[in-house]
Amino acid sequence: MADKKPRILVSNDDGYFSEGLRALVDAVSPLGEVWVVAPDREQSAASHAISLHRPLRITEVRERWFAVDGTPADSAYLALNHLLKDDRPQLMVSGINHGANLADDVNYSGTVAAARESALLGIPSIAFSLVSRAPFDFQYAARFARSLVAAALAQPKLPSRMLLSVNVPRGEPTGYAITRLGRHSYGYNVVEKEDPRGRKYYWIGGNEYEHEDIPGSDCNVVHLERRISVTPLNFELTDTQAMTALKDWKLEGFPRVDVGRGGD
Repeated sequence: MADKKPRILVSNDDGYFSEGLRALVDAVSPLGEVWVVAPDREQSAASHAISLHRPLRITEVRERWFAVDGTPADSAYLALNHLLKDDRPQLMVSGINHGANLADDVNYSGTVAAARESALLGIPSIAFSLVSRAPFDFQYAARFARSLVAAALAQPKLPSRMLLSVNVPRGEPTGYAITRLGRHSYGYNVVEKEDPRGRKYYWIGGNEYEHEDIPGSDCNVVHLERRISVTPLNFELTDTQAMTALKDWKLEGFPRVDVGRGGD
């Protein structure tokens, strides 16, 4: 039908009940038929883990709104390969995350992983994150999400593996910029403690944030310029320069064979 609304899948890593997810759903609902398939509990920093060694359960919370007792990637996988397999969405959005997903964060983020899994399965995807600590004010992130999603849906054709990571600074932004991933660190502290039975345990992850000053990076745009960063991501992990360098390695007892143009 010509007047059929575009279908939009929404997920996250903070859980199906989170304030950021509700803000994102409210923002994009006027633009299409929204389906929510999200973890049944917080899964922050779950990265792209999927559950291969235990069964998963889906709970219907209400119409077109489901909770999955698995990871963010599990939620996206079940949504696209089970719940919506006969009428897949035109777009997938993830978030709004309660916190930043800048620079190397994209490797750990469950919010980005849900979007990445959807993109891997052929659905253009956008991950939204709010660079803030509690209390969270999602109004500006939600407004930008609606505008960006509307623009995406207006395109004649989106790349099936399109993956965007959006980070919104706290407060009212001064605009947005197309960025590259930056580099940052939270420190590398390991805190060792002892439980009441004398056994040691450890807390990892620090709070000493700093980022490199890289013009055009998501970190600079968000932290220094107070703008929204929109970072296109891809799936090409092959280091072609390293392929060339590896040709000079001499491995005793093993001949090297050139395979295709990628190794030239």
